[in-house]
Amino acid sequence: MNVYLNKFMVYFEIHRLFREGFSVRQISEELVLNRRTVSKYLSMSEQDYGLMLESQSDRNKVLSPYESFVKSRLEKFRDTPAAQMHDWLKEHYQDLPKVSQKTVFNFVSWVRRKYNLPSIKIPREYEMVEELPMGNRLRWTLANTTCAIRPATG
Repeated sequence: MNVYLNKFMVYFEIHRLFREGFSVRQISEELVLNRRTVSKYLSMSEQDYGLMLESQSDRNKVLSPYESFVKSRLEKFRDTPAAQMHDWLKEHYQDLPKVSQKTVFNFVSWVRRKYNLPSIKIPREYEMVEELPMGNRLRWTLANTTCAIRPATG
């Protein structure tokens, strides 16, 4: 409900600024909105705007069959970015429709809001590493998992 209130506040702010004599361009710059959006909202009545918001909320989501999977992963791994979620969906569901990263990002954001699962940032632990003496470098090969310091060549 809070989302609708915020959107209605923007709608009323657009109309207030227009009544005060602001141009569409000035309103779009003031509220950081596209001028076409401002024009569209100015042409709508309050009832039309409310109907538009209701129709937007009733739209079916392409990824809604995967909501439980996304929710369970977000509960387990709260710092999961949308790109990682997209990879997991591709790995676990061969029938996943071809969707863009932005679609997955929007869906993950929607699931986070719906189930109150905000992203928790885990701070990185790092420290400075001592510099090697001039001419030495670290060489590490995964094949035989050896680590050796050898003089630099060339």
